[in-house]
Order: sequence, then C-alpha cells, then structure tokens
Amino acid sequence: MDSATSLPFAAALARGPLVLDGGMSNQLEAAGHDLGDALWSARLLADRPEAVAGAHLAYFAAGADVVITASYQATFEGFARRGIGRERAAGLLGLSVGAAREAARRAGGHGGSGERPRWVAASVGPYGAMLADGSEYRGRYGLTVAELERFHRPRLEVLAAAAPDVLALETVPDTDEAEALLRGVRGLGVPAWLSYTVDGDRTRAGQPLDEAFALAADADEVIAVGVNCCAPDDVDGAVATAARVTGKPVVVYPNSGEEWDADARAWTGGATFSPGRVDGWLRAGARLVGGCCRVGPGTVAEIAGVVRPSGRRHP
Repeated sequence: MDSATSLPFAAALARGPLVLDGGMSNQLEAAGHDLGDALWSARLLADRPEAVAGAHLAYFAAGADVVITASYQATFEGFARRGIGRERAAGLLGLSVGAAREAARRAGGHGGSGERPRWVAASVGPYGAMLADGSEYRGRYGLTVAELERFHRPRLEVLAAAAPDVLALETVPDTDEAEALLRGVRGLGVPAWLSYTVDGDRTRAGQPLDEAFALAADADEVIAVGVNCCAPDDVDGAVATAARVTGKPVVVYPNSGEEWDADARAWTGGATFSPGRVDGWLRAGARLVGGCCRVGPGTVAEIAGVVRPSGRRHP
C-alpha cells in the first residue's frame, strides 16, 4: 500500500488521537469554486483536480493529520448522469485518493525522521448523497440492505484499490445503510470507520444510537465508530455511547452548528462549534476529531492546538 507512512493507520490511532480536516465544500467555495451541481465537490475531480489537492493541502497546513477525499458524492450512477462512463468514473474515484496523496506529499508528510505522518481517508458517502436531494439526512430510501450493498460495493472496491489508509463510511443516516456498508467492506483489506449523522441520541432515521453502534462492535474491518455532519451539541452523548457499546476508538467531526435551509439553499444562524469542546470528547474516547460542513482550516488549527498542545499528543 502506498501509505503516507509505513505505520498502519490503526496502529497510529492506538498511539494517540489524530486531527481530521474540515469541510471540503466550504474550502473549495472559499477558493472561488462554484459547487452548484448535483455532483457537488466531486465535479472538480473531473474539471479541476488541482483545486481538490489545494483544499487538502490547506487542511494539512492547518494541522490536520488526516484528510478525507472528495469522493463523498462521487458514484458511478451520479457520473453517468453527466455522461461520464464507468471506466472514466473509476479513474476519477481513484483520482480522489491520488489528489489527497499528492497534497500529503507536498505537505512533507511521508513518515520520515522528524516528519508528522499524513493520512488519507477515502470518503464513502451514503446512497442519498448520489440522489442530491437531501435524503441522506432521512435515510430509509425504500431499498433493501442487499440493494444498498450492491450500490456501494463497486465504489468501495475501486476506492480500496487506490490504496487509501482508511475508508470513511460517513454521514450514514440509518442502520440499514450501515449494515450494507459493513457487508461491503468485507475482504477489501483496508480498515474503515463508520460514522452516522444523528439528531440527538438517534440516527437521522430515528434508531437509538446504542443499537446503531452495536452493528460495528464485532466488525473486524471497522477500527473506529462515531458521528459526523451533525450539530456540535449532539456529539457529547454520541461519543460516550459509541465508546461504551463498541469499545473502539471514536471518530467525531460535527458541522459548524449553522443550519442548512434547503429551500433557500443557504446556511443560516451562527456557528456553535467551539474547539473548547474537544478536550471533553477526547476524554470520553474520541481519537479522531475534526469538522464537517462549514468548519474551515482556522477551526482545524484550533482543534490541533487542543489535541497536540505544544506539539505533544493528548494523554
């Protein structure tokens, strides 16, 4: 595997907490790129891959140990609607990992003496992300677990073949999709984390989090569980529940706290994500901490300051 370091990702995670990046879309928009497209940030894999690498590099420069690829909304079906064939789509999925790896190289993180390793997580977004209608925040698409597995498995295989350090099964809205993804990662030879999007103490589809996390407790491929793309206020209880139910390291990367107005297609309200929350999450079991929508490099730098005060690992 062309890893950022010879140390396996799971082993690095066991040594101490790691800092995740922030939102890909807000960083690309801040750089002047228009994401008003059903493919969202995945469009730039085809049109401006150097912009994607630049966004990753900004997060590495801010102190992130791990960046998440721009493949959240990249699917064979979504690309096909834009006239992109299967072979080209597979190449773009692989490119999402390559762009992140290139940013890691430019950031200087190859695991050598005195260097901080840089890691690449390949994003695997939910089925609803492909629909581009907000249904990833509801789940329950009317598909069976087997049908969802058939949707996810080909993309998982292509991403795994591109040799990321870990697969990020993220923004999962319900237990049916989680079960499909857990089936889909079997035998790929790449570790994964499973991260739900939640509302309070339940998945977006309304299932209790203890039941949702329990699905991953005995999955050998899953090295961390947690939540993302949720309100910061929802993280505290989720961290404790995930750690208690699974005994695995916990991953957390909430949104800024602003609210998305789907009708106006705009963010409203103020940010409530304070890096001051991070210390409590670490003490409750979080080992991968970053941000999702509307969390930028400035906040990631503050998170890194909590996780690595004076350059040291958090105890």
